[in-house]
Amino acid sequence: MINRDKQRGSVIIIVLWTAVLLTVLVTAMAGKVRLSAQTAAHNRDASWDWAQLMAAVNFAEMELMLERMPLPIGEEREESEEGELLSSAYRFDGEDLDLNYPKHEDMAVRIYDHAGKINLNRIPRRNMQLLIEKLLGGEDADPEEVQDLLAAWTDWTDLNDLEGLNGAEKDYYLELEQGYSPRNNPELDTVEEILHVRGFAELLGGINLDAAFTIYGNTRTVNLNVATREAMRLLPGLDEELIETVIAYRQLQDINNQAELAEIIPFENLQELTQWVGTNTSNIYSLFVYPRQDVSDRPGAAQVQAQERDEDTAQPRDSVRQAYMEVIEVSSGNALPRVYKVDPYGVLPDTAPARVEEYGIEF
Repeated sequence: MINRDKQRGSVIIIVLWTAVLLTVLVTAMAGKVRLSAQTAAHNRDASWDWAQLMAAVNFAEMELMLERMPLPIGEEREESEEGELLSSAYRFDGEDLDLNYPKHEDMAVRIYDHAGKINLNRIPRRNMQLLIEKLLGGEDADPEEVQDLLAAWTDWTDLNDLEGLNGAEKDYYLELEQGYSPRNNPELDTVEEILHVRGFAELLGGINLDAAFTIYGNTRTVNLNVATREAMRLLPGLDEELIETVIAYRQLQDINNQAELAEIIPFENLQELTQWVGTNTSNIYSLFVYPRQDVSDRPGAAQVQAQERDEDTAQPRDSVRQAYMEVIEVSSGNALPRVYKVDPYGVLPDTAPARVEEYGIEF
């Protein structure tokens, strides 16, 4: 009798262990099936998003080509509230664009004319000195530190290995922990190259270099109609309030000359700014395309949207900070753009609308 009870107990234990093992196996298999299904769904969504993104890129490139074509018969240029004609080229200032070839509604396109950036390959030595002085505190900048940085820049961009007074040439750079040779040419290959110049990595720390600078084209001045905030922050004569004033003003009408600029910039500031600004546009553009971010379903979405909401338009601000980016040259309306750079994770410039409420700006 006892043996039978032991046998029954063993059978029950074996059955229970078998049931446990089968449950574990079924659970593991179900988890794998679910993971595979999720992976397939994510791959499908990613493929769809990529197709829509590249379609938007192509439509954006076409938009720039259309800009170089004559207006269709019967179509008139847009006018400001005061009846002045507006330049369509100035809409490439980073605003969220509606294209002539409609893109998918979930895709955002922003285009930046490089005439709105500081050209490192065309900047005069005097302007570089003024830029350095502003970054070091303006009137409070140490003159010796300014001259040392300027000398290092001059040695980097000159055509020889002769070290200037307090400059830096080949011997200095080769003795670094990871040595390299200076450019010795006024044409930089990339914007980021400026960080290799002695002292400039510290000087430009925290600045979105691609938003503030360019190395493409021949433009020596900055067009405030399309200028990025990052570039304007480096221009002598402009502070944060004046930058927001310029952005708010250009949303209403174009800045065509110094007289119109004088309407919004005080005389003493304009004196510093004059040698930096112009009205030229360029053939070089930074093109950003990305899926709009839907924050409505995320935890704390109401608080996020409240923080990102623009006071004047009551619209949520764009919270995307990185996007697919191309730097392209568009030379005509019947030739495909030339692509200079592709960055799938390009960092967007500051895309916020004019902060008129924060600074009490009125026109």
